[in-house]
Amino acid sequence: MEYRNLGQSGLKVSTLCLGAMTFGEADEKSMMHKVGCDEDTSHQLIERALEAGINFLDTANIYGQDGLSERVIGAWFDKSGRRDELVLATKFRFRTAPGPLGAGASRRHIIRACEDSLRRLRTDRIDLYQIHMQDNDTPEEETLRALDDLVRQGKVLYLGASNYAAYRLVDSLWRSKSLGLERFVALQMQYSLAVRDLEREHMPLARQWNLGVIPWSPLAGGFLSGKYRQGQPPPDGSRLTRWKEWLTRYDNPRCWGTIEALIAVAAELDATPSQVALAWLLHKPAVTSVIFGARSVEQLNDNLKSSELKLSAAQLTRLDDASAFELGYPYDFIKRISGAW
Repeated sequence: MEYRNLGQSGLKVSTLCLGAMTFGEADEKSMMHKVGCDEDTSHQLIERALEAGINFLDTANIYGQDGLSERVIGAWFDKSGRRDELVLATKFRFRTAPGPLGAGASRRHIIRACEDSLRRLRTDRIDLYQIHMQDNDTPEEETLRALDDLVRQGKVLYLGASNYAAYRLVDSLWRSKSLGLERFVALQMQYSLAVRDLEREHMPLARQWNLGVIPWSPLAGGFLSGKYRQGQPPPDGSRLTRWKEWLTRYDNPRCWGTIEALIAVAAELDATPSQVALAWLLHKPAVTSVIFGARSVEQLNDNLKSSELKLSAAQLTRLDDASAFELGYPYDFIKRISGAW
């Protein structure tokens, strides 16, 4: 397993990050209903990940009802006594209670959310605390000052952002710099061969500001696993039989062409499409660690092989070309004139 610094920080994390969205058997109110795994299996996944060299675990306070994923992780910390072996990341921002005070990035909500997560996780600190999405109703400075206080109190060690627009992210980074506040060192965003919009603004931004990019949904909800074929129904029990809108989103010539290229490169490398899709991300500048989920140890073992997979320049180009997307204005204009944007 390779380890990389998380952005400009000195924190070293494994290039694969175990996503805990599937941890625990969620009820029918949760989007993870019937697509998660029980607590024992979740604990086995953590132990196998550690055994393989993964030291990075990502969750959120909304994964499962009442912080289910965090509670499952906390139970493992209590049982195993191995808290110090993991870099623990969680998130706040989305609704955890009814009413106007139950969501957002206000100082009040952040402090409460952090205390609740610490209690569920049965730990004294969160290694990477991430805002799950920008809050247009709260001044960015208020959010940053609250997070800075948590760092100074030792309850949080590093800060990250997720699902931010580029303009808001630059504004946030500049405010942190000019006001002497702790700044984001990581950026968790949706990024895959199927969803490359991040490359317009966020990837150049991440390189300029030295942010460690942590892609989520690297397999596009399982679409890039090789299970799906154009014109055929999704396999029984697959995640996209439940999340049908995702499959509709990818039902286009570009995505099906990407699948064909992915399967061809996988055959050349004696690998699975999932492994190649994850490896493609790890070859991208600014990407520090790729979050992947698993519902079984077998799935985890399959994905682990991606960390050792080396793609040739020609293979990377084939995948880039097959998954190429419309840049739109002004990016395509700039590229035509200067060759890059």
